[in-house]
Amino acid sequence: EVQLVESGGDLVQPGGSLKLSCLASGFAFSSADLMWERQAPGKGREWVSTILASGMTYYTGPMKGRATISRDNAKSTVYLQLNNLKPEDTAMYYCIYPKSGLKISGQGTQVTVSS
Repeated sequence: EVQLVESGGDLVQPGGSLKLSCLASGFAFSSADLMWERQAPGKGREWVSTILASGMTYYTGPMKGRATISRDNAKSTVYLQLNNLKPEDTAMYYCIYPKSGLKISGQGTQVTVSS
């Protein structure tokens, strides 16, 4: 059974940083492409970043230069470092494992940016 457990979300002030983690199990992690998405209150899910099995990374425009996705295959964990956070980054952040046209996600971790 595929499981994804996100953690690391918190309440931070504008300009602050957070490192989100996603512990995965139930699939061949090292050969999987993985993503982070987010959902702000009252809005749909928004793609944030992707890391391929090769290590190649991609970011959505608003997060370029402020987010860094990485992975530790030995720990079956994918990370999302968020820097210079803005109030508009407030959202539930989800780790995504795309499989057979589906997006499998965990329960999410809440990031709130407020002074």
